[in-house]
Amino acid sequence: MTILITTIVITVIGIIVGAGLVFTSKKFYVEVDEREAAVRDCLPGNNCGACGYAGCDALAAAIAQEIAPVNACPVGGAAAAEKIGGIMGVAAEVGEKNVAFVRCKGTCDVTGTLGNYVGIQDCRSAVMSGLTLNDCGYGCLGLGSCVTACPQGAIQVVNGVAVVDESKCISCGLCTKACPKGLIELKPISKKVRVQCSNKDRGPQVKAVCSAGCIGCMLCTRQCEFDAIHVDQNVAHIDYEKCTQCGKCVEKCPVKVITPPEAG
Repeated sequence: MTILITTIVITVIGIIVGAGLVFTSKKFYVEVDEREAAVRDCLPGNNCGACGYAGCDALAAAIAQEIAPVNACPVGGAAAAEKIGGIMGVAAEVGEKNVAFVRCKGTCDVTGTLGNYVGIQDCRSAVMSGLTLNDCGYGCLGLGSCVTACPQGAIQVVNGVAVVDESKCISCGLCTKACPKGLIELKPISKKVRVQCSNKDRGPQVKAVCSAGCIGCMLCTRQCEFDAIHVDQNVAHIDYEKCTQCGKCVEKCPVKVITPPEAG
């Protein structure tokens, strides 16, 4: 009799608990958008955060809710955007691939060092501590914070300056965030004419610390027929919407700080 009563009690409790679970699951059920899972399958899974979201899952949710555009993933590029656009039923507007570019040509051959540094190999730590390693205070420190940040191994420090392998770059932009001096920018891959300098000092001061720095002479601006290059704060900048990659500014630059159109 005791066993029977125990069995009945356990059965009744099981029924009550089961009913409670069913009720709770229906009460708090959150409808899942099937498109979210489909979008997630199209994303590369790097979870790099270059899109501005916490990871691929967060981006997939934002796209499914139509908060983020279908081309929000810079790593997936045109291929991912096209697939996601098909899922969301919208056209995927994808521009040209961007690649990281280091606005510094200050290698060990053209600028001097202030001493031999032995310590943490991190540019951000160096900047926070006020440490200056070479004559040019605007130049690349060469300690490799960008190298560490790059998930694809697309950046290496060569002769004191970070260099990008465009064939490996996935446009995630993590290196741009890692550089404490803001020397790394994303540029259209086809636009090879680029200014390799960020020094904002006047010409004589630049020449005193780096033989390859922009001296703000404005010869490039006078040479350009398309008004595509201007000197701002003593350093040249290119407007890629106007630039035709003719290379005339490259030929005229006396310090050869502008890369030629056939570069890379």
